[in-house]
Amino acid sequence: MSDDLRAKILSLVKDYYNEHHRPQNFYSAKKRIPYAGRVFDHEDMINLVDASLDFWLTAGRYTDEFEESLARYIGVRFCSLVNSGSSANLVAFMTLTSPLLGERAIRRGDEVITVAAGFPTTVSPIIQYGAVPVFVDVNIPQYNIDCSQLETALSDKTKAVMIAHTLGNPFNIGEIRRFCDEHNLWLIEDNCDALGTEYEMNGQWRKTGSFGDIATSSFYPPHHITMGEGGAVYTNNAQLHKIIRSFRDWGRDCWCDPGMDNTCRRRFNGQYGELPCGYDHKYVYSHFGYNLKVTDMQAAVGCSQLKKLPTFVDARRKNWDYLYSRLIECQDKLILPEPAANSKPSWFGFLITLKEGINRNEMVLYLEEQGIQTRMLFAGNLLKHPCFDEMRQDGKGYRVIGNLEQTDQIMNNTFWIGVYPGMTIEMLDYMADKIKQYLDGNSGDVA
Repeated sequence: MSDDLRAKILSLVKDYYNEHHRPQNFYSAKKRIPYAGRVFDHEDMINLVDASLDFWLTAGRYTDEFEESLARYIGVRFCSLVNSGSSANLVAFMTLTSPLLGERAIRRGDEVITVAAGFPTTVSPIIQYGAVPVFVDVNIPQYNIDCSQLETALSDKTKAVMIAHTLGNPFNIGEIRRFCDEHNLWLIEDNCDALGTEYEMNGQWRKTGSFGDIATSSFYPPHHITMGEGGAVYTNNAQLHKIIRSFRDWGRDCWCDPGMDNTCRRRFNGQYGELPCGYDHKYVYSHFGYNLKVTDMQAAVGCSQLKKLPTFVDARRKNWDYLYSRLIECQDKLILPEPAANSKPSWFGFLITLKEGINRNEMVLYLEEQGIQTRMLFAGNLLKHPCFDEMRQDGKGYRVIGNLEQTDQIMNNTFWIGVYPGMTIEMLDYMADKIKQYLDGNSGDVA
């Protein structure tokens, strides 16, 4: 009887979706074109309600399914869900501070090579822990780390490289991996904007996220798939996986799932620290950790979304290619983005850098007034933000290689527009037409 009732409820969810959420098959230029958005169907809503009917409010069966499926998709052994992409970066970095890593553990005062042209939570954990970010410049038009500066950035305190693939375009993984291997450095691969991107190294195509010692993803609504809020940390290293789980789950030493007792077979028979012998392993803490788990309802949406990811990636690539074909004639005024060598990007957005004589602020304001949502390349130059005021004044806590000339150019002259799967040809044409209209100095409406 309960199974029949559940099936009836889920059938009604499909009806509700069709009545209230089914996408309209038309586009009006009077509507606002967002830079990104959630793309979902009745299957996502059914999974969400199905999980809620279990009323297992923390991680559960859908969490297990998603972690296994995402690890298989990326091509790694281990995956751990967390509550956001920012939390994923926090857990990834803190994992490398674990005393279990011995001499390779990152200590306060150690250095981590990164960039300032990106999202702040790639850098925040480094600073918050007390390590030292070393900022190098990026290149245009790929918008990723300038590998020619790596050796200059290196010091006897360098322990890791922590950088993101910018808007789906992978950094030079072959060179970064070689540099890290040569100098025995950790690589944290922020894959939050690049889920589905592929890169060829040593004659083999692999997904980004499989090259770093640890990698991260975000499932915030604008991203390639969504859970509403959510993120993931993944690795091929069994020891790092165990530490990741510890930091995510309060810092505990035990690896039993929530609500499960003694699956580790060590609950009352171990000796830990200076605790009495046999102290309950469920309450033994090997790290100063957090509680960053997801609910099973979030994971349920993720399971459904992950099945759609290949079609999402394909749509993003087609939309990016179409915009490029429409704007290629404007290269006298625009610097258009270029994919990295040996890559098949899963694009998160379409980056545009304006050449001399074109005012970025005026152009962005014009596009916004025309109903086209725009975004900066996140921080532009993180060192220029109020969060760095105190550090800039003191001149301590970070290092900079060179003058970050390209980073500042991005801060002053770069913005991006969307290519997400909800875009139609009409929307892409409208954006391209309005960009051309501004560049031509024509204030009238496009015919």
